[in-house]
Amino acid sequence: MSNTDIEDMMEPTDSTEIIFTDLNGRIRRLPVNPRNIRQISVEGIGFDGSSVAGIATVEHSDRLLMPVLDSLKVLPFKEKKTSLFVGTIHNEHGERASTDPRYVLEKVVEEAEEMGFRFQASPEYEFFLFHQDQYSRDLNTDNAGYCEADPRDQGERVRNRIIDVLTSCGVPFEKAHHEVSPSQHEINFECADPLNAADRTLVFNYVAHMIASEHDLHASFMPKPFNNKNRNALHIHLSMQDLDGQNIFYQQGDEHNLSHVARQFIAGILKYARQTSILMASTFNSYKAYVIEREAPVVVGWGPRNRTSMVRIPYATNAQATRLELRSPDPAGNIYLQMAAFIKMGLQGIREELDCNSPDRGKAYFQSMKKKLWDTRLLPKTMFEALVEAEDSPFLKDLLGEQQYQNLMNIKTAEWEDHRTSVTAMEFDRYLPY
Repeated sequence: MSNTDIEDMMEPTDSTEIIFTDLNGRIRRLPVNPRNIRQISVEGIGFDGSSVAGIATVEHSDRLLMPVLDSLKVLPFKEKKTSLFVGTIHNEHGERASTDPRYVLEKVVEEAEEMGFRFQASPEYEFFLFHQDQYSRDLNTDNAGYCEADPRDQGERVRNRIIDVLTSCGVPFEKAHHEVSPSQHEINFECADPLNAADRTLVFNYVAHMIASEHDLHASFMPKPFNNKNRNALHIHLSMQDLDGQNIFYQQGDEHNLSHVARQFIAGILKYARQTSILMASTFNSYKAYVIEREAPVVVGWGPRNRTSMVRIPYATNAQATRLELRSPDPAGNIYLQMAAFIKMGLQGIREELDCNSPDRGKAYFQSMKKKLWDTRLLPKTMFEALVEAEDSPFLKDLLGEQQYQNLMNIKTAEWEDHRTSVTAMEFDRYLPY
């Protein structure tokens, strides 16, 4: 996209912002003067990296934000039109910052290309739309269930408005519907290369919050807001192609139409799933969602068409559509790091020539009938267990780099300690009579 094209697109807008993520995956935004965008695209614009979780220390805090010009989206909100760029983080010398989560995914994509592989990714996002009053007796905006239509459903109107805004700026969706729990919605996006898919995810998250606010609602990507209800999940579909665009996961005649390389890729995911769980389920709330009969995976396994498996092989209408679906992530994490880990786990399985063995048969939940406090056949049950798995993981260190890895462990250990030492309402109710 040329500078002239960019300026033409930006001309009718009221504001310009650059968005990026901290290590936790929270979106940060920096409004900039649109007249300076050409200069900013060359020189960057400064910000305090020490005030953004996991990016920089206070004694070396100067960072530059550079807009990815091809990421420009013009968003027609109710009160204003906004020009939105995704940004990359650089140090004061203009070099890429090793702690930029997007940079981690960029490097993994380059690594795959060197091996002769390219990918198409398609995220499926679940989220709740709540009334903004957090003290309301009922946060829900509807009582509908999966794919149900509720004429009183204010959330459906908001979901449709989110889709309209995203479609208008070139973020195409595949399908959208009400999910299983009241007030829960899902939007699935068309496939794109991993960086583009992750960038689109940031735009979607930003738009969802803005549109919900326009309707006096709150969009929540919290993994598990309620007991005895389904969680918010992030399912990532991934297909792999050679440099000529042919799907490498497909093999005609195989029982599940999977190639030997696809099985190695799956095996890598299974081997490193526990070590990367702190990325896929990055909050202490995340682990309250790994329970049976709630369509969340609990076992480290794979299976065709099996929604209880951690890695699912969806039905494909043609060879090019052959893909894997990773069902362990949730939308509270950092999409760049989740996508990078997904791909790199698979690549490592190919390098090590691993075997994924037999798929899950029936409900994978029933493989965990023997109750053990620590069972490596299962995904971690708590954030502490995930941190222990990550603590001495050469794979995770290699994925993130030493500095990013240390930042992650420090931030998440502190988060776990806050949770571990906080007295909850449940404890108060249960133990106060003692």
